[in-house]
Amino acid sequence: MKTLLLMRHAKSSWKYDDLADHDRPLKKRGEQAAALMGELIRRHSLTPQRILSSTAKRALHTAQLVAEACHYEGRIIATRALYGAEPDDFVEVLRQLDDADELVMVVGHNPDLEMLLESLTGAMESLPTAALVQVALPIDSWKELQENTRGELVHFWAPSTL
Repeated sequence: MKTLLLMRHAKSSWKYDDLADHDRPLKKRGEQAAALMGELIRRHSLTPQRILSSTAKRALHTAQLVAEACHYEGRIIATRALYGAEPDDFVEVLRQLDDADELVMVVGHNPDLEMLLESLTGAMESLPTAALVQVALPIDSWKELQENTRGELVHFWAPSTL
């Protein structure tokens, strides 16, 4: 059994209209929400063994704030493949993971993460900014993961409900 945490990046700023979408930063509120979700991860003993993130500035900053708050000690793996990703893109990246990583977190974007969540669990959930879901996957090796692997949505958290 593997555990996958999916987290949508925290609230980003639209203040700078000359910035490319990929370069948009977090708002102060987003930074606070990311830290809050990292604390939640730590309190629930869900600190991942590996964190993967989109290379977009807002996603990577979210991952860094969460990592600090949950006491993650590893390196965050940033990959462009998780920006504008389809479910099969996520699966391809996850299939490359070491099987020693039992608990993995992915920080990305919508609608990408919502489509992945639906593909893996059948659940059609709306993920607001900084939302976090825990998915249990019935696999022993990440190489077994497929788009149609039927996992279970175990928990759903949003900063507004905490």
